[in-house]
Amino acid sequence: MTAPATDAVILVGGKGTRLRPLTLSAPKPMLPTAGLPFLEHLLARIRAAGIEHVVLGTSFKAEVFEEHFGDGSSRGLDLEYVFEDEPLGTGGGIRNVLPRLRADNVMVFNGDVLGGTDLRAVLDTHHSSEADVTLHLVRVGDPRAFGCVPTDEDGRVTAFLEKTQDPPTDQINAGCYVFRRSVIEQIPEGRPVSVEREVFPALLAEGKRVYGHVDAAYWRDMGTPEDFVKGSADLVRGIAPSPALDGARGESLVHPGAGVAPGALLIGGTVVGRGAEVGAGARLDGAVVFDGAVVEAGAVVERSILGFGARIGPRALVRDAVIGDGANVGARCELLRGARVWPGVTLPDGGVRFSTDV
Repeated sequence: MTAPATDAVILVGGKGTRLRPLTLSAPKPMLPTAGLPFLEHLLARIRAAGIEHVVLGTSFKAEVFEEHFGDGSSRGLDLEYVFEDEPLGTGGGIRNVLPRLRADNVMVFNGDVLGGTDLRAVLDTHHSSEADVTLHLVRVGDPRAFGCVPTDEDGRVTAFLEKTQDPPTDQINAGCYVFRRSVIEQIPEGRPVSVEREVFPALLAEGKRVYGHVDAAYWRDMGTPEDFVKGSADLVRGIAPSPALDGARGESLVHPGAGVAPGALLIGGTVVGRGAEVGAGARLDGAVVFDGAVVEAGAVVERSILGFGARIGPRALVRDAVIGDGANVGARCELLRGARVWPGVTLPDGGVRFSTDV
């Protein structure tokens, strides 16, 4: 069946503080993920679902989005941008874009979720259940770190539960919703509003039709360095789907403009960006190497992100770390377990070690 016209809204106003220092220069949805700005993957999924009109709710470094995507026509989309002067939260951000919405149904996305669910199926659930709001719910192994959303046998949402140590369900809020436009019109204007804590509980209390679309499709919140690395690697290896990626999936994705020396080992969904260089004997396992970064001979980079133009010296070890744009990590340095090097910082050869030998 042909679904009624639907608009998409993507909330991209966050500062991405958990991914600093990378987000000091670029908003999180624009960070390279499997060789493309993260938002490219989401926009491609939206387009594949037959939605063409997309409104981006921006705030932090808002100009970057329009500079990159323009009016969206090159991607078969009609893109508009709405700026938030001050952070309005998830509900306030949705209400803020109301003047630009054209359709009676609006699909809302958090701009930092990597997903593989069938968006058309979510829309079908929304229409078949005649819902006021439909939430995409995903089943996870350990729901304690997330807001849980139990549903009854008909799929109707019965409660919204904050993070709890004893969740009654493995269904969590996946950060994708379908609203009737009339519901968005009821959200208070001009102040911060949370859909999770304010809008949804109020809808339940009023007896509105709030339904869940439950599946076990690929889903990852890309907010932390660990999740960002895993999500990028999953895209490269084909574990996470993306209509934006062409060609075969595999252990690495190397941009044609990059240089990889003989004897370098690239595994684990490693990405090497434009103009980046990887030296002989280097070992990259689950590494995300941004454009122009350099990994010298014999260095090891595991599950880490190297910012634009960063340099890792010979025989250095970088594991579970984030290296800022233009940082210079000297030879034989060891950076482990959550280390973050700020942009432009230089660490001298052997200057940071975890082991006792030099």
